[in-house]
Amino acid sequence: MPSLEEELFPSTPGKFKDRGGAHSMNRQFYRCFASTSTMFLWALFLIALTASYLSFQSFVDSGSRYFSSAWGGHHWEKQVKSSAQIHRANGFSVLVTGAAGFVGSHVSLALKKRGDGVVGFDNFNNYYDPSLKKARKALLNSHNVFIVEGDVNDAKLIAKLFDIVEFTHVMHLAAQAGVRYAMENPHSYVHSNIAGLVTLLEACKNADPQPAIVWASSSSVYGLNEDVPFSESDRTDRPASLYAATKKSGEAITHTYNHIYGLSITGLRFFTVYGPWGRPDMAYFSFTKGILQGKPITIYRGKNRVDLARDFTYIDDVVKGCVASLDTAKKSTGSGGKKRGPAQYRIFNLGNTSPVTVPMMVGILERHLKVKAKKNYVDMPGNGDVPFTHANISLARRELGYKPTTDLQTGLKKFVKWYLAFYGHNHGKSVKL
Repeated sequence: MPSLEEELFPSTPGKFKDRGGAHSMNRQFYRCFASTSTMFLWALFLIALTASYLSFQSFVDSGSRYFSSAWGGHHWEKQVKSSAQIHRANGFSVLVTGAAGFVGSHVSLALKKRGDGVVGFDNFNNYYDPSLKKARKALLNSHNVFIVEGDVNDAKLIAKLFDIVEFTHVMHLAAQAGVRYAMENPHSYVHSNIAGLVTLLEACKNADPQPAIVWASSSSVYGLNEDVPFSESDRTDRPASLYAATKKSGEAITHTYNHIYGLSITGLRFFTVYGPWGRPDMAYFSFTKGILQGKPITIYRGKNRVDLARDFTYIDDVVKGCVASLDTAKKSTGSGGKKRGPAQYRIFNLGNTSPVTVPMMVGILERHLKVKAKKNYVDMPGNGDVPFTHANISLARRELGYKPTTDLQTGLKKFVKWYLAFYGHNHGKSVKL
């Protein structure tokens, strides 16, 4: 039986007449590929070579990600401790997850400006343009807020932060957002909104002392509810989207940790938050870009061609509700995972109480942008959206002193001013910072 070397480079190629230079290459080809087994071995060699290259590339990519987001060490701990320092009497030390996000960046800045210690946490995923998150990070860095880059499911990293800082409060705003994206990537919602929440709650449960927790639920939990305005006591067992289902699950999970471990927990149901530094996937944001680019914008309509309506809530009003939730949160009653007594558990709506139809919102944008929109009206697809939202905020008003003051006309004017300053007037195309 021929050896491997003989199969690859046979010494006796058989009868073959050399007819000059034109056939020299053919003879070499025949010598190398005279048999089926030889072709198989060459194919195997090429596959192995390709696999080795891809493995090397994967190693390089994962290595670069590791080193770019590596944590630990004296310098890193010094940055965390410095960011967590409190600069006011009876101030808080707050861990803000999702700090590079829309609401998270605003809340972090508000807390820092009043003298609280703030440590940010974010994974900078690419659900939307990460450059906007990096810009928010730069803004927070300029106010001495350090953002730790990592996944909320990283239990070791979360535990390390609790070892370094004795957090009095956690503002948990990290989540996979968006109703429609859940149809494309459902596992990301379970990973972030359920598994990530549990990982964080475990760290809070084991902390000594335990922090008070305020976290972002969503108005989406009201799902197919038709009673308006939506009240905290309404049914929330008929979600219309996976996103809503994960947020409803979060409410059940947080209640469990409150009941068993004595964690003080406040859930906030946000109603269509908008404003400067907002999320590009939100309608008002994408409409602005489309209008400036001269592209048609798609406006959905409900059954019987009824216009969709949203309880648009300006970011500054939501921030006030978030901060008030921290200020009124009572201490957790557990220690090191053991409950000592009943702990505070609350859920609040944070809305504006004045729903506006989507076409009316587009009209306001047209006036502020001084550009007429090209509108394309279509029936609302079955993608998890609901026809309307409307918040009853009487409970938040009574318990938190929550009182929204910004109407949509004023709020969108501020958003457009920011958008044009950030992206420029060049038809919505990004400008260099």
